[in-house]
Amino acid sequence: MLRVGITGGIGSGKSIIARVFNHLGIPVYNADASAKRLMETDLELQAVIRQHFGDESFVNGKLDRSYLAAIVFKDKAKLEILNALVHPVTIRDAELWMQQQSSPYALKEAALIFESGSQANLDFVIGVSAPQHIRINRVMQRDGTSRDEILMRIDQQLDQSLVMRLCDYVIVNDDQQLVVPQVLKVHEDLVSKSNKACIETGQ
Repeated sequence: MLRVGITGGIGSGKSIIARVFNHLGIPVYNADASAKRLMETDLELQAVIRQHFGDESFVNGKLDRSYLAAIVFKDKAKLEILNALVHPVTIRDAELWMQQQSSPYALKEAALIFESGSQANLDFVIGVSAPQHIRINRVMQRDGTSRDEILMRIDQQLDQSLVMRLCDYVIVNDDQQLVVPQVLKVHEDLVSKSNKACIETGQ
């Protein structure tokens, strides 16, 4: 089975594209949702988050996301600390999940695949691309977030043109091009590569 990442900047629509793959029978691991789950269930991770960001990081055992976001999205060094704590735990969890799948390939949906170094555990990476002005408008409509807040979060991510160059496949989600034919093309290619790999390894 192939391990495939799917990534894209905030507002690119990677979650929507991942759902299209899921409708094709491909299991999807959502790294963002899993990271939030692990921060509330992994006691060792909770302890180091409290150590670095204070007991206020949790309220009645639940992660106070607004408290943490207010800290890390205004301070790149603090964001790097949080990512350094959370990413290794999430990468291990994703690897265990991958080992349990039996489809031709499985997807790991994550915004920071290259920033976290998790591409090292993946066979291929799919990038989801959209112009910045479209991404900003999508997030403003979706979350009611201000333009300045979104730009601050975009500034914390790698330049998306660089990320797309690092990807093996790019799906353009600019509200102009149809995404389903693009997804089907990538899906067929990955299934073909998976079948070829199985034949070569005798599995």
